[in-house]
Order: sequence, then C-alpha cells, then structure tokens
Amino acid sequence: MGRVIVLGSINVDLETTIDAYPQPGEKVMGHSLNRYAGGKGANQAVAARSQGVEVLMVGAVGDDDAGRASLNRLHPMGIKLYVERIPQVPTGHAIIFSDGRTNAIAVLPGANAKLGPRPLDPIRGLGAGDILLAQLETPVERVAQAARHAHERGARVVINAAPYAELPDDVIAMADPLIIRHDDEAAFAARGVEPVALVVLRGKDGLDWDGRRFSGEVVADDEVVDTVGASDALIGTLAACLAKGADRPTAARRALQVAADNVRHAGAQRSSRL
Repeated sequence: MGRVIVLGSINVDLETTIDAYPQPGEKVMGHSLNRYAGGKGANQAVAARSQGVEVLMVGAVGDDDAGRASLNRLHPMGIKLYVERIPQVPTGHAIIFSDGRTNAIAVLPGANAKLGPRPLDPIRGLGAGDILLAQLETPVERVAQAARHAHERGARVVINAAPYAELPDDVIAMADPLIIRHDDEAAFAARGVEPVALVVLRGKDGLDWDGRRFSGEVVADDEVVDTVGASDALIGTLAACLAKGADRPTAARRALQVAADNVRHAGAQRSSRL
C-alpha cells in the first residue's frame, strides 16, 4: 500500500449561515459564526487518513495561534507534517457564506502563498506506489514543481484543479487523474491538453471518470447540514483508495459515499471546530 502525500493549503474556515446571498451593495443578516479547520489540502489529507493509509501533509502556516491550532489538530490523527511556519504572515483563512445547500467562499491565502520552492525535498523514498495529491490553493508553480518531482520518481500524480487555474501542459499530461468541477469543463477543453485520466465532479449527479458516470447516494435536502468540503472528502478518499490499489469503480463509489456522509455534519472536516 502506497502513501498519500498531500501538497496543499491549511486554512481556518470562518463560516456564517444566511438565508439568501447578498446582491452587490446589499446587506444580509447571518445566523451564526463558526470557526472550523479547513483548507483544501488539509481537508483532503484528513479524508485520506480516515481510510487507513499513511498520509504526509506538505504545506505552510503562519507562526500564529491559527497555525498552531491547525497543526495540533492534524498531528494526533497520525498525519505526518512537513509544514513550514512562515513568520510575520498569517495562516490562510477562508470566509464562507452558506445557505445550507450551497456556499460561496473567499480565500485569503496567507502563508499558503509563501510555500518554499522545493516542497517535496524532505520526503524520503518517494516512488512507485505513492500518490502526490495537490490542489491549487497553493501557488501553481509550486504544484508544478512538486508534480514533476514526484513523476520523475515514479509516483502517481493526482491534481484537483481547484480553484481553476491554468497548469503547464506537461503537468496536465502527467495527472492521473486530473480532477475538475463540471463548471470548468469548457475552460479545460479549450486548453487542448489531455491528462492520463480525467475526473469531472458533478455534485449530486456523481462524477465522470474518462466519460464513465459513477453515481452515489443523493442526500435529501432536509439531511444536508453543510456542503463545504464535500468535494475534498471525495477527493481525499479517492486518492486513498487508489493508494490501496482499488480499481476505478471501487474508488469512485467509496469516494461518493464519503462525500454524501460529509454533507450531514457542519464544517469541512468532521468535529472540526478550532
């Protein structure tokens, strides 16, 4: 069984629930303010670890209380931390508005944007069987460097292109799979570069993996507590299943089930209050 090396963001999520999203210039009242552990990288690392695989988290936090709280939460889970502490820069934050069914998010990168130029150098023995899992809440150039480093050593590269940004052609071509939202299909198709495999996330409709549709449980509206982090739960689980040698149907169906379970609790990670 291989390891999952997650290169990605570590954030604090500040989430408020609202009845309707404000229009430009409009003010609406929120019903609560909660502080949760977050960041696409950390969310996916937690999800992968919950599937019983060895997980290494590569990222950056500020030398502040938020950063210490984030690391103190990840370490007891058995996630191995290769995390830089950046002085005089705050830990990343996300400001989240949620109506219980959908969400709108503004990300303040903070220390995530200061990740060093060779983030995978401390990882020993990286090679066949291991999976590098990356997203785009850290600088694209760092993701590209890490992907090339991992690929050269025979590791499988999985990239969640979110928030969507253009990756170098050679990095797209090594992604197995590249994971995108259905809203980004047209922008990606315009690139004209094909990854080894492509996964398109379709929300309640499941996912497409190289054109084959996999469907999961559709959670009733009255059971949905919070949709934040559902895709991260899916992706982290998918990577863990691949590290364990699962085939596509097994990995996809397990990942969809975990995503469905994730919307039934508050916060991107289970019991994630900071």
